[in-house]
Amino acid sequence: MSYLFKLDKRLGIPLPSLIKEWNKYSKETQAVILLEWEQIRGKIPDRIHLLEKEINIKQAQLEVEEDFKHSCLLNFEIAELASIINDLWIWFRTRQDVSSKIHQ
Repeated sequence: MSYLFKLDKRLGIPLPSLIKEWNKYSKETQAVILLEWEQIRGKIPDRIHLLEKEINIKQAQLEVEEDFKHSCLLNFEIAELASIINDLWIWFRTRQDVSSKIHQ
């Protein structure tokens, strides 16, 4: 197989990994890749929703946290979750321009 989808542990979704350039694939293979991507892409909003719930929990903890070091840790974790959400939205907006994102 000249393509696959590898699980990105940080994002929690598989991302496309192509062996060759997008335009080197046949139209049929491109269609198969895009179909698989659309199935993955459709799950991104659910993933984002779960991460937003985690952020809300950490923000609630932060509101009552009195230990400065632990507050800093919570802030860091919230920022990391927000960064993941941002990256997921970028991938969600990726459709037919998959080829440009796949090679990153």
